[in-house]
Amino acid sequence: MGKVTATRTPLFFQSKLLCISVLYLFTTLFLAFYRSVSPTTCLFRSSPSDPIQSPLFYYPSSYGEHKYAITTHRHSCSSPVFFSDYGMVVGEIHNLCTNSSAFLPALRYLQGKADTFGGNFETQKRFSYFNYSNDEIKVPCGFLKEFPVSDSDRIAMESCNGVVVVSAIFNDHDKIRQPVGLGSQTLVDTCFFMFIDDITLQGLYEHKLIPQNSPDYKVGVWRIVKVFSEKLYENPAMNGVIPKYLVHRLFPHSKFSIWIDAKLQLMVDPLLLIHSLVVSKDVDMAISKHPYYVHTMEEAMATARWKKWSDIDGLTQQMETYCKNGLKPWTTDKLPYTTDVPDSALILRKHGLGSNLFSCLLFNELEGFNPRDQLGFAFVRDKMNPKLKLNMFEVEVFEKIVVEYRHNLKKTGNVKAVSSGAGVSKKTKRERSHGHLVLTDSSCQNYLLKMLGESHS
Repeated sequence: MGKVTATRTPLFFQSKLLCISVLYLFTTLFLAFYRSVSPTTCLFRSSPSDPIQSPLFYYPSSYGEHKYAITTHRHSCSSPVFFSDYGMVVGEIHNLCTNSSAFLPALRYLQGKADTFGGNFETQKRFSYFNYSNDEIKVPCGFLKEFPVSDSDRIAMESCNGVVVVSAIFNDHDKIRQPVGLGSQTLVDTCFFMFIDDITLQGLYEHKLIPQNSPDYKVGVWRIVKVFSEKLYENPAMNGVIPKYLVHRLFPHSKFSIWIDAKLQLMVDPLLLIHSLVVSKDVDMAISKHPYYVHTMEEAMATARWKKWSDIDGLTQQMETYCKNGLKPWTTDKLPYTTDVPDSALILRKHGLGSNLFSCLLFNELEGFNPRDQLGFAFVRDKMNPKLKLNMFEVEVFEKIVVEYRHNLKKTGNVKAVSSGAGVSKKTKRERSHGHLVLTDSSCQNYLLKMLGESHS
């Protein structure tokens, strides 16, 4: 009989420890290779889009668009926000934009002529529009003077019928920066508009970012719109408030918008942001929480202390007016609103009744008092009816989706503070002497006592 030869396992596979070691070695080598060739150095990217890799614009070295970034030390591979598949997002937002019934009922606006762009209504007249009880009410919402731009820019603005990303630079205060991580379809479905004044335009000429003989201006994805701001407000900040809060009127056929302060650079595709922070949350508007403050009065005190607005008497009057008319410090009774103070540098909106009404009412407050929009934010939000569906997302999300830069440094010149919407400059004794609010009204005293009690409880 023949011998049966037993097949023996090679020595290499007899050692479990050796097998595991070899597997670990090859896995480590693969991951190291992947990280070396990945543009993001992330093992698993949170953004599902395949972003456009080529630069959207080539800046001259003198412009310094990436100078003075404020770092947050957040790891680029971690993500506190979930993004759906890019292709699915494009399709869903396209379907929403073509379904006009999703944005009804439409808000009606007060028409007419006035000495200021917004009409500069008296306090109680402004407050009377907070209760939007029926669709026949016509709400004051700017445009009581013409918004002074060229006819070609106006036509382009009215032709934007999907998603619009809007920013503004007045008084040459910031740099124009290109968004990062755009998907290829985003440039087809999204408009990008940057509003500037003549001072900013001269700076763009000096750096040769745009030709002086062109009827229309473009820098990368941004269409540059020159505003003849001398026909609006004396204060550049108030002129910037118009595209920030009246975007739904400047772009009457747009369905969603993103306002981004020019000090920020967008790092995530805008369609992904709209879907993740607005559409999937079923809200009217999304905005970041403030990194430090919870109560409106905290922001008001910081505004005075750090001279963000120099008319201290005007700030005092504003806070006392709000206290008398029901402004309360934040408590859990205000949930689902998780804070009274936003970081309003980034605002995402669905252009429906809720966000449009809020934007109109807040704009009227900014014209009535000052352009510091965080001061009137909670008062308008809490008093308006119907209620605003609001997603106040965490600061970590804000730091993930934008990069913040410092404003341009000014060598000379100073912009005067303007205390009223009509552009009348005021200097007061309190402005010249110190930067502290002195609140004597009893309702504000009650506010402060409750605020301090909440903070120590």
